[in-house]
Amino acid sequence: MFHEFCSVLRAFLRHAAGSLYHIVIVAMSAGVALLLPAGAGRLLSFWSQVEHDTFLLIAVEMTAAVLLMGCFNYVHRSLRDRALAEAALGAGLVSFFPRRGPEARRRIQALKDEQGTGRSVMVIGSSGAGTLVDQVGDLSSVLDKCLEAKILLVNPFNQDARARMQALAHPACTYPAFREEVRQSIALLKRLKAIGKVVKLKLYADAPLVKLVILGDSLWLQHYHADLDSQNMPEYVLQRNRREHGLYTFYAHYFMQRWESLELPEYDLDTDELVYRSRTGQEIRREPVEIGAAPVAAHSAETARVDTREAFQLLHAPGPYLPVRGYDVE
Repeated sequence: MFHEFCSVLRAFLRHAAGSLYHIVIVAMSAGVALLLPAGAGRLLSFWSQVEHDTFLLIAVEMTAAVLLMGCFNYVHRSLRDRALAEAALGAGLVSFFPRRGPEARRRIQALKDEQGTGRSVMVIGSSGAGTLVDQVGDLSSVLDKCLEAKILLVNPFNQDARARMQALAHPACTYPAFREEVRQSIALLKRLKAIGKVVKLKLYADAPLVKLVILGDSLWLQHYHADLDSQNMPEYVLQRNRREHGLYTFYAHYFMQRWESLELPEYDLDTDELVYRSRTGQEIRREPVEIGAAPVAAHSAETARVDTREAFQLLHAPGPYLPVRGYDVE
């Protein structure tokens, strides 16, 4: 309720700002016209005193030179910024958040709530932590109001993903913690589907490159870095531009290519099975998985290697099996 009120107030202020700008310009023009005769008389009186004083004359000339330099620099910078702004708009870039301070988080949350309400949401993420699950995450409230959601997360059952997490050797990025985050994301998506939302989840095996969120005509983009927290990375907002197409079209096409890839299994939220399909969309096989809660505690490297399937187990499914690159079935 509070976010809706803020959105309405912000929209009203945006519309009022244009009218207020014109009112201020008209008032300033009228003021200049009224004060011009008196100002001209004072200027002539002042100049009659300055022209006979060498020190004042030099001071006035230097002041005028400094003001002219400042004006020319301002005009040059304005022209350069205008060119950059036109290039950014042509590419579809409408906002940029270099840091995630409290004010930036509130603004990001308000924008995503406004852009995602009643729209289709498409997401490429890593585990979904801080985006899907966290109650103060970017999409925790957006998913409750969207029409449908298509989510791509890293496959926790894949050997390559497991090896990457263990190779990082980062205390905050252990494999048990990662799989628990994925489990919580799956639990949230199950809840959304249970209340009638159209929710689909697919899993990919390669290293995550970007965190991508498409909310209707807006696209939010961050890049992942192995040594840095993605929550602290800069975030870019792209908008659909039907004339120049821009980067929105590129990243939306990238998402659809990933989503339609035959190598990515769909996670059946009703039966907890990985579903593989053919090019025609026909189901090839299912691989049941067992999902359960796992304690997120401090695991040593040896414990992480031994207990890699505490929360997830890939179970045997009745054949026949077709080989799928990047997935190992015991």
